Amino acid sequence: MKLWLPQATTTAPEVDYLIASLVLISCLVLALVFGLMLLYMVKYRAGSPADRGGASEKTWRLETAWTSATLLVFFGLFIWGADLYVRLFRAPPDAMTIYVVGKQGMWKVQHPGGQREINALHLPAGRPVRLVMTSADVIHDFAIPAFRIKHDVLPGRYEMLWFAANEPGTYHLFCTQLCGTGHARMVGQIAVMPPADFQRWLQQNAAGETLATAGKTLFIRHGCSGCHGIGGVGGKQSASIVNAPPLTGLYGSPVPLANGTVATADDRYLRDSILMPEKSRVAGYPPVMPSFAGQIGEEDLIRIVAYIKSLAAEQPQ
Repeated sequence: MKLWLPQATTTAPEVDYLIASLVLISCLVLALVFGLMLLYMVKYRAGSPADRGGASEKTWRLETAWTSATLLVFFGLFIWGADLYVRLFRAPPDAMTIYVVGKQGMWKVQHPGGQREINALHLPAGRPVRLVMTSADVIHDFAIPAFRIKHDVLPGRYEMLWFAANEPGTYHLFCTQLCGTGHARMVGQIAVMPPADFQRWLQQNAAGETLATAGKTLFIRHGCSGCHGIGGVGGKQSASIVNAPPLTGLYGSPVPLANGTVATADDRYLRDSILMPEKSRVAGYPPVMPSFAGQIGEEDLIRIVAYIKSLAAEQPQ
């Protein structure tokens, strides 16, 4: 019987060390506090001949020392945990992006090449993977115990995390947030494969079109090309007035907004620009972008965002 879950990602050992350190320090402090309480209860019990005098000779140095030492130790654990948290949400530039949509009773997965999965996720071993997750209905929680990851998946926004699985094998996927009557069925499997086997799996499960290709079709169907142009080159209201910013090379770049702030054109920004255009209106452009909230589903949004991201490859060097 195994008492410890496998450490299937590069960050899993550090997560375990952090938790073990926190538990160990907490147990030591607990033993010290309750040990002293027990000692004093016995030593100074009623009828004990122990000397209770000399109160003026007592010093606060010992109490101050161990209290300060405990504070420093726990503050060190806090810094360690905060640093690990930031690193877990800062994906490497070469991370492969996979999209996940939670829906009551199932996890729906889309790969960049168009491959789709339900309650399953195939991954290459040794390569960083970035998940872009959202919910089509209620709050879910994406959890892979062997990877030491657990993250809320919320409706109406993108949540992101990354990991690098380094141990080929099959692992459990759970929803750990009660999400309705189908919650118990919202489980799946994570298949971590050697890179060559993963490439064969991609080829065997190739879809008719990639996410970006499907997104281009939706981009045109919903009329986006009327303002932004085919290929995202921007559109003009007249010969001198531009009514829509160009999308070519947009992804990953800083965007000055009409409210005076600057945003980074990541997945969240692109999604918000489609559903809530006034929230992220680009400076210098009129407020003519219509909202597509309630008109485009989460899976189609993923495809359109993938198409806009693909236009970044056309950015001049």
